[in-house]
Amino acid sequence: MTNLDFQKYSDGLVPAIVQDAITRTVLMLGFMNEEAYRKTSETQRVTFYSRTKQRLWTKGEESGHYLQVHSISADCDNDTLLIKAKPAGPTCHTGSDSCWDEENKSHYGFLSSLEDIITDRVQNFKPEESYVSKLFSNGINKIAQKVGEEAVELVIEAKDSNDDLFIDESADLLFHYLILLKAKGFELEDVVSRLESRHN
Repeated sequence: MTNLDFQKYSDGLVPAIVQDAITRTVLMLGFMNEEAYRKTSETQRVTFYSRTKQRLWTKGEESGHYLQVHSISADCDNDTLLIKAKPAGPTCHTGSDSCWDEENKSHYGFLSSLEDIITDRVQNFKPEESYVSKLFSNGINKIAQKVGEEAVELVIEAKDSNDDLFIDESADLLFHYLILLKAKGFELEDVVSRLESRHN
């Protein structure tokens, strides 16, 4: 058990911040006593002590939107918890992803923005104006072929000494890979989640 100081607060409760283990979005804040902490550790489902109900309650016990524990850590003063979890649905009772009404979506910097651009080009289909739209109009086989071509070009540049061309081809491959993911109905987050699962 983490060496928590439950006696620091007069009610014996410590704040527990819940963060999505993948997206890093802060989902909610609850409170735990020793029993709630113990149950959370044993069941691997986030359980709080409800000051309103005056009892333990497992998040999702009514909705089914459990918070599956990924990791638990205490802060430097051992009086606050950070719980990284994987939500089974919206966290807030209002139906929002988080209790701060924030969308719980992974963001990988410009790559996420690029995914949004690709989605826009697919939804607002204009093959005569958009390269992405035109590529989609040619079908999945053509998209996959293009990814293969870019991969070969990257391998060729990797064997040479022109770093600028190597980076250019890397960018081309990554761009077309995102298009292929979209064509298959996936997002970058799906790939990241699979990679993460291999290291759990």
